[in-house]
Amino acid sequence: MMPRVSVLLTAATLLAAAAACSSSGPASSSAGSAFDPKSCQGGTLYILNQTSATDEHFDPARIYTSGGGAVPSLVFRTLTTRKRVPGQASTTVAPDLATDTGTPSDDAKTWTYHLRDGLKFEDGTPITSKDVKWGVERSFAPELPGGIPYLRDWLIGGADYKGPYKGEDLDSIQTPDDKTIVFKLRKPEGDFPYVATATQFTPVPKAKDGGTAYERHPVSSGPYKVQTHVQDKSLTLVRNPYWSRTVDDQRLACPDRIEATYGLSAAVINQRLSTSAGKDADAITTDTDLSPAELARISSDPNLKKRTVRGQFGYTNFIAFNTKVKPFDDVRVREAIAYAVNRQAAVNAVGGSSLAKPATTFLPDQAAFGYQPYDAFPAGPTGDPAKAKELLAQAGQPNLTITLAHRNGDANQDGPAVATAVQEALKQAGITVKLKAYDQASYRSVQTKPATEPGVFLSGWGADWPTGGPFLAPIFDGRQILKDGGNYNFAQYDDAKVNAEFDAINKISDPLQARPRWGALDAELGRQALTVPLFHPIYLRLYGKNVKNTYLDEWRGSYDVAMVSVK
Repeated sequence: MMPRVSVLLTAATLLAAAAACSSSGPASSSAGSAFDPKSCQGGTLYILNQTSATDEHFDPARIYTSGGGAVPSLVFRTLTTRKRVPGQASTTVAPDLATDTGTPSDDAKTWTYHLRDGLKFEDGTPITSKDVKWGVERSFAPELPGGIPYLRDWLIGGADYKGPYKGEDLDSIQTPDDKTIVFKLRKPEGDFPYVATATQFTPVPKAKDGGTAYERHPVSSGPYKVQTHVQDKSLTLVRNPYWSRTVDDQRLACPDRIEATYGLSAAVINQRLSTSAGKDADAITTDTDLSPAELARISSDPNLKKRTVRGQFGYTNFIAFNTKVKPFDDVRVREAIAYAVNRQAAVNAVGGSSLAKPATTFLPDQAAFGYQPYDAFPAGPTGDPAKAKELLAQAGQPNLTITLAHRNGDANQDGPAVATAVQEALKQAGITVKLKAYDQASYRSVQTKPATEPGVFLSGWGADWPTGGPFLAPIFDGRQILKDGGNYNFAQYDDAKVNAEFDAINKISDPLQARPRWGALDAELGRQALTVPLFHPIYLRLYGKNVKNTYLDEWRGSYDVAMVSVK
């Protein structure tokens, strides 16, 4: 699951005024000259963030990201990556180290890749398929936790493999020559090219792998190498002399130097970007959305309007039901809540229409996921309390009292503001809602363990890559129910026919063919009221006045640092 990006609260009327000033395409700087990729090289780009580029570790085995991430993608190239363009096209896979996005065979259980010519590490050593194999294998080592979980499940022998440090290799990764690498899967996985964008597919030279110490100086395969790194404080990147655009057509790598500062508050970041003084004129943020104060200024400041970018990432905020807990085992009760919900109130609670869109589908409203519009329980934007009361009467629950769990913190999309909006809407249908808040640290662990999972609670889901599979399967595939924790199938829903449909779609290696199947499955699941979708978030961010070619890609909802320029 991709990390949830907080949306800060502000007045809906204020945000409506700011809505018209956002854009989603490449931008030129307010200073004047248009962006030219042929002459964009030079200068220093500054990154102002709340959290570090990798949360905890700058080791490709330990980073949980897809598409190569934002800052990690500057140092770590992978077999495939996301297409670096604005709009929907940014949700598609592109070759990176490989010559193509992979060749499937044996019903998508075997995937073969060939490396490009001329690939080198930062020390000039050629990159081979064995380096990629080593990079993948070391991500299985218990000493290096934190990466994506899929390879342990997908690769033959992955479930029991403990990494390469004791001399054992994974036979399901084969390197018949220095340019070829083959992956043998235990089941069909048409989405394998998307997983191959994860940093676990970064080549790592065995001779320079220091295990847990490797993150102190990871060997670059990308346009930049690490000069200095102080965890959670700063990261400085300089050019890798053995990288060029002739061997990498997916990154412009315009700045000569990139300096990132972490641990800043959202208010400080937005203030520095809006003022854009000194070095901050050459700055961006990859993790901080606009604050209420900045949104207020945007509505009356034409210069800030020019430096605001709007984007989205595939994410859905929803009400989750534990169908093993009464009365949520009764579909009529779940349907009643679906009819009673006031989605407009929920949108207003997170800042209004500039920062969120009402959702009636579980899949995000982006083509890459297979989105098909539907509304299983049509009640309009403000709900249908009369229909809800009718269903509650049928269920023998005319005076229902429930407890809705949520997270603490006003800036959270699953926090008290949204919980209160739901509470007020359900009150109109005769449902008394008691609110129960959990602290930041414990909320996820409580909801993802069936023994402690509440009956109804606020949650959200973002896909690890932009297709329907990683969005629907963790929530609705019965074989992904985990009793001891880490369970996201909150309804504990297990239907053999639905599970079989997951397997059938996973055999399809063409994303365009898979999309309508994912959309149809979403609609089928939606009719069962296993969740109540509330809204899809929207992201608004500022950038410094000298920064060019800014856009938020739809794969991650963040700036593509590899494409921006300050020159």
